[in-house]
Amino acid sequence: MPINITMPALSPTMEEGNLAKWLVKEGDKVKSGDVIAEIETDKATMEVEAVDEGTVAKIVVPAGTDGVKVNALIAVLAADGEDVAAAAKGGNGAAAPALAAKAEAPAPAAPSAPAAAPAAAPAAAQPAKAEGGARVFSSPLARRLAKDAGIDLSAVAGTGPHGRVVKKDVEAAISGGAAKPAAAPAAGAAAPAAAPLAKGMSEDAVLKLFEPGSYELVPHDGMRKTIAKRLVESKQTIPHFYVSVDCELDALLALRAQLNAAAPEQGGKPVYKLSVNDMVIKALALALRDVPNANVSWTESNMVKHKHADVGVAVSIPGGLITPIIRKAELKSLSAISNEMKDLGQRAKDRKLKPEEYQGGTTAVSNMGMMGVKNFAAVVNPPHATILAVGAGEERVVVKNKQMVIANVMTVTLSTDHRCVDGALGAELLGAFKRYIENPMGMLV
Repeated sequence: MPINITMPALSPTMEEGNLAKWLVKEGDKVKSGDVIAEIETDKATMEVEAVDEGTVAKIVVPAGTDGVKVNALIAVLAADGEDVAAAAKGGNGAAAPALAAKAEAPAPAAPSAPAAAPAAAPAAAQPAKAEGGARVFSSPLARRLAKDAGIDLSAVAGTGPHGRVVKKDVEAAISGGAAKPAAAPAAGAAAPAAAPLAKGMSEDAVLKLFEPGSYELVPHDGMRKTIAKRLVESKQTIPHFYVSVDCELDALLALRAQLNAAAPEQGGKPVYKLSVNDMVIKALALALRDVPNANVSWTESNMVKHKHADVGVAVSIPGGLITPIIRKAELKSLSAISNEMKDLGQRAKDRKLKPEEYQGGTTAVSNMGMMGVKNFAAVVNPPHATILAVGAGEERVVVKNKQMVIANVMTVTLSTDHRCVDGALGAELLGAFKRYIENPMGMLV
């Protein structure tokens, strides 16, 4: 009996994903544990392993297909001893409903992690048609990109197998302006409505303001759609409140230098190298431990009071950002936080994080000090109730004992969800954070 391979749910909140790459082809034999495909979620690329043994009888959803629903049929496996051709017939057309029935509107976001906004995907088996009715063979992703950019696929030279038009061909046509625009709809035919931007002007309204040819259209990827959706959701539903404070860094910088100088070596390299950001993470975690009423999440029915400080750290990656999480940061040493953050940060940039490594958390740190930014206010990302925006440390004139002296100072701004962390509680949390930054030995005991 044929074995159906379906789109897996790679996280509890995943509703769909992009089938980025097949690592097997029809006719290949696989065994349990073999990596057979790569699936892209909004913020990571994950490998999918075979559960059963057999022969790949049919690949139902081709590589490059976006927005495949969880549990949709993506391939058919023939069991050992089963006729491969007979098993392949069991998958004919099985993926079409899963792809064609997708709604244009984005699905509701889960409280703890965003789901990528769905995009309508054409049925995999339908080739595009050129002028005069001739068929143009192209991948589903190429057809979607061409449709979004208003490009006629018959004018695009395909470099894929047997002249098939693939994603890179359409992207080259968009950037080079070589392809002719798609034919306008016939007179009297209803033109499709432009998808509205997130609470903003429609695309048609925006483009009318600019001279044709003075811009190029870059389709949103899943990450950018998710970021836009989550930020709109946050600003519409969370009453933000902001508290700022200046922290002197001289004692922290001196302790950091002392700890780094004392780091033992392994293989000719120190086993840790602390950054200011590592110490900020630790200080915020300890402040949440000391002010537990601020370590919360808001729901309509209850206040979720967390027992540990799980600190997300904003990491910039191509196309957006992601917040890998240091779990139970209040219990970890500075060296452990530093090494864990280096590992998470590198894998975030490689898009190799697991969902449980960036979903959830109880607060977050966004540090733009290394970019020379003096101060800014960050947007709270639910289910967090707080986020700390960290500016650059710089030499400033301060008054001590009625004398003007030079000190290294950084400005931090705490954004809070005023429904559960009001001004007084936010100020208490920020005061605890400031004490640990200015008396950093307290982080070691």
